[in-house]
Amino acid sequence: MTQTADTATTLDVIDRFNEAFNRHDVEAIMALMTNDVVFENTSPRPDGERYEGQKSVRSFWEQFFSGTPSARFETEDMFAADDRCTIRWIYNWTDAEGKSGHVRGVDV
Repeated sequence: MTQTADTATTLDVIDRFNEAFNRHDVEAIMALMTNDVVFENTSPRPDGERYEGQKSVRSFWEQFFSGTPSARFETEDMFAADDRCTIRWIYNWTDAEGKSGHVRGVDV
């Protein structure tokens, strides 16, 4: 299957985001976001929390990485078509007591 320019660009942006996430590089993450970015976290339960705009989303990532210094995503599968992408991943961490954990998920 031949990729369109949009698909290749989408995959590149997602790869750069994942690499920045795994480095905990908030500057690089935010450089990929528009000024009107909207991020919806799955926590706290049951409905998560919504963050709107660069300032709010930046603050989320800064707090997230400071509280989870071992956070890392591993991509299991990624599908893209034009400017849309779906990723199946494993999120790994080690808590303050040294206990490791992981959860699997999907982003669209």
